[in-house]
Amino acid sequence: MKIKILAVGKTDDRHLEILIDRYMKRLTHYLSATLEILPDVKNARNLSEKEQKRVEGESILKKIQTSDHVVLLDEKGKEFRSMEFSQYLQKKMNAGTRSLVLVIGGPYGFSDSLYKRADGKLSLSKMTMSHQMIRLFLAEQIYRAFTILRNEPYHHE
Repeated sequence: MKIKILAVGKTDDRHLEILIDRYMKRLTHYLSATLEILPDVKNARNLSEKEQKRVEGESILKKIQTSDHVVLLDEKGKEFRSMEFSQYLQKKMNAGTRSLVLVIGGPYGFSDSLYKRADGKLSLSKMTMSHQMIRLFLAEQIYRAFTILRNEPYHHE
């Protein structure tokens, strides 16, 4: 299985970028994992919230293949403990999922068309976090999940 994280907007904190890169590199030990950053919407200030979500949605949809299993990181998504998340990923691999695409949207969430295309929603917390921080937390949790699946001494229950 391949994992692709799609995220809108660049990370403007170099320290965060270093940490995100660290976990993305660690993931390559287990599977093909990539982080693709989509550019921020141009002239976003001049757009309504709905219009900004629509434009971001179109940009994201262009990066998704028909065969991709798409999961949106959404505050109303399913929450997992780390052990449960590792089991979720194992089930996806067992089911023959070739490409799991995890999408981190912009500040207003996702367009209706993206919700319609999605195969699921995932929440990392009930708290609101910056979209830049979520990239780090998601990469770390995927890494943690694979160390759990391999019985490696990273996660402590």
